[in-house]
Amino acid sequence: MNLILEERPSDSPFIKTVWRAHSECAGSFTSIAAIHWEMVVMRYEGKTILTVRGPETTATLADFPTDAEWFGITFKLGTYLPHLPPRILRDRWDVTLPEASSKSFWLNGSARQFPDYENAEAFVKRLVRDKLLVRDPVIEAALNGQLKEVSLRSVQRHFLRATGLTHCAVRLIERARYATALLEQGVSILDTVGQAGYYDQPQLTRSLKHFIEVTPAQIARLSRPE
Repeated sequence: MNLILEERPSDSPFIKTVWRAHSECAGSFTSIAAIHWEMVVMRYEGKTILTVRGPETTATLADFPTDAEWFGITFKLGTYLPHLPPRILRDRWDVTLPEASSKSFWLNGSARQFPDYENAEAFVKRLVRDKLLVRDPVIEAALNGQLKEVSLRSVQRHFLRATGLTHCAVRLIERARYATALLEQGVSILDTVGQAGYYDQPQLTRSLKHFIEVTPAQIARLSRPE
């Protein structure tokens, strides 16, 4: 296996998951569409860098080197950095933050120690305390269908500011990822069409080709037991 990945959930209201990975040899992988942004620390050849990565609206191919380590914090939808909003980071417009020392980086004018897999929650808590990281409650309420007196135009403004995506784009990407999970679990293509809410199989195929870079048949074939 070229790339070894593990992740864990978090009890922070701002964090979706915390993950880490390392590469045994160089390779590439398909980075599928994602609605969440993340902070990623990379250690390679004795150097440490922190990159802020935005959401992705299409699947892209990503390369990685030999013997590198990564640690990442994936943030919940609606959580964002006001001075680096997700809309300017979307679709691989990543920002690598300047290095302050071998153990720290610059963030909005102040030096901060690089976080790690174990202290991610404490790191995020400090960002929230210093008002560098905020959360828009409208996003969660909209996703849960709890907004009744807020106009569609207002909701869209909140989504674009806090997620970098429209509400519609979020639904489309999440539906494609849900359909992929169903197929990987062995659900038939026709049943996936219905369960994921697609009109027909061609619509499912177009969606997965765009967001996941594979067809339903390819996923189903790879998911079959030998």
